[in-house]
Amino acid sequence: MDLRLNGKIAMITGPAKGMGAAITLAFAREGCDLLLVGRDIAAIEPVAEQARGLGRRVSVAACDLTDTARCQAVVDQAFGAIDILVNVAGGSGPMGKTGWETTREEFDEIVTLNMAGCFNTMRAVLPGMIGRRDGRIVNVGGTFGMRGRAGRMAYSASKWGLRGITKSMALEAGPFGINVNLVAPGMVDGERFRNKVVPTLAAKMGISEEEAVDHHAGEYALRRITTDEDVANACLFLASPVSRQITGIDLPVDGGWAML
Repeated sequence: MDLRLNGKIAMITGPAKGMGAAITLAFAREGCDLLLVGRDIAAIEPVAEQARGLGRRVSVAACDLTDTARCQAVVDQAFGAIDILVNVAGGSGPMGKTGWETTREEFDEIVTLNMAGCFNTMRAVLPGMIGRRDGRIVNVGGTFGMRGRAGRMAYSASKWGLRGITKSMALEAGPFGINVNLVAPGMVDGERFRNKVVPTLAAKMGISEEEAVDHHAGEYALRRITTDEDVANACLFLASPVSRQITGIDLPVDGGWAML
């Protein structure tokens, strides 16, 4: 299927590694030129070079996404009008703490990053999209923002709130032909999963790490762990004209955990 993304300009936050890098390169392979945004330019540049190697025009901009004025400046100074915004950047917040053990500072930090960061970039790109009566926004949330999770209250709250931002913006921007959706990954195979989640589970249950992977996969209907490419493909679909009649949705990419 031709996703009809060739020549579009996509702004992607958090593109340096993991699913952010996978999403970036997926859009480059589909023919998108890229504005890559994050705090650490040096960490982004290797991914940017890979995208340039695919023949794409790529600009890298340093930006603290919690800084409203800086987000606006990045969009204003872009090399072209932003057709697609994919908000990948975010944080994990405190882990293994109950809500009453979580400090106000920890709560504020993750809610500000995961909610206000996306709000700032959306607020910056939407006037231009409204003027052209066309645009696609994809926010990357998480399944803990759909079911909640003990020990991850602050993170769950931030991703739950992002769903509300997404749905409200979808209603507001819809009359201008703009689609706003959310992709909600479950646990994604990668460095954190292999080096932290799996060893922790193995030690807790007294099993091997390979058995821990199988145990984790067994929680999902499809009995397999999500990959970065699975998330990238979902973002491509929702950013493309082939999903023209889809807006305001939460799309879990989790092998069937959030729906169980």
